[in-house]
Amino acid sequence: MGRDGRFLGITGTPGAGKSSLIGRAAKLLIERDPRVRVAVLAIDPSSHISGGAILGDRTRVSFPLDENRLFFRSQASDRELGGVSRTTFQVGRLLMRLFDLILIETVGIGQNEIEIQYVADRVYLVLQPLGGDQIQFMKAGIMEIPDVFILNKSDEEQAARVSYHALKVSLSFARPGEENELRVLLTSAVSGRGLAELTDDFFAARAQPLRRSLAEKEAYYFERWVRDEYGRYGLAELERLGGAGAYRAAQNGFDLAQAAFASRWSTPTAAAPADAEALSL
Repeated sequence: MGRDGRFLGITGTPGAGKSSLIGRAAKLLIERDPRVRVAVLAIDPSSHISGGAILGDRTRVSFPLDENRLFFRSQASDRELGGVSRTTFQVGRLLMRLFDLILIETVGIGQNEIEIQYVADRVYLVLQPLGGDQIQFMKAGIMEIPDVFILNKSDEEQAARVSYHALKVSLSFARPGEENELRVLLTSAVSGRGLAELTDDFFAARAQPLRRSLAEKEAYYFERWVRDEYGRYGLAELERLGGAGAYRAAQNGFDLAQAAFASRWSTPTAAAPADAEALSL
């Protein structure tokens, strides 16, 4: 029987220890529940010059070779600016049928890394103590997205507490009315501090309402695919057909809708959306 996995997005600044923390947490998850299966999808930055990617996050994660309940896959960002690749969701659609929890580690490029909100059912922002002042914490963008904040590398108690209180104060300005509901966890991938609380939150996410249904996610990424492949004219044609949600539903799912829409542009029939002159606009 197929699974119905949940997507957990882990984002944050470079150097905050996302990969190491995810590696420790993933192993703890399968230790605590012999039935759970965990996949990690790590997005690495692609070079804007060569287009290549090192895919080096795997070097910071050590999984037992004979453990088939753990899966790790690196993916190049393909120079996308939102923190994930344009194919991250499509890969996730497969993984969610095979694993219970899919941990998606974003590139880690800064304040504009908000694309993860459209994939993940729960978003975690990883920071490090003394990594920024209150103004840095309050910057718009990524601070408005997370459900849980993680202060990693919290081995030094005083530095961790200073940043903890600065973050709590900043949240009262950045997200007024939510500051008492948002969790802030102190963790360390080295000492294991806070890992039990973090994995508790991962497990709890399986029972919480979805941020967006699978149908809503597919509609969003179908529209994004149309935009990437066919530009503004493609979006106009999609709107004429009723929009991404309606078209996806009429074609019985993402894959069939993608094939049907592509055929409108490749097959010279009366139903084709435009002639060559229009396409060149």
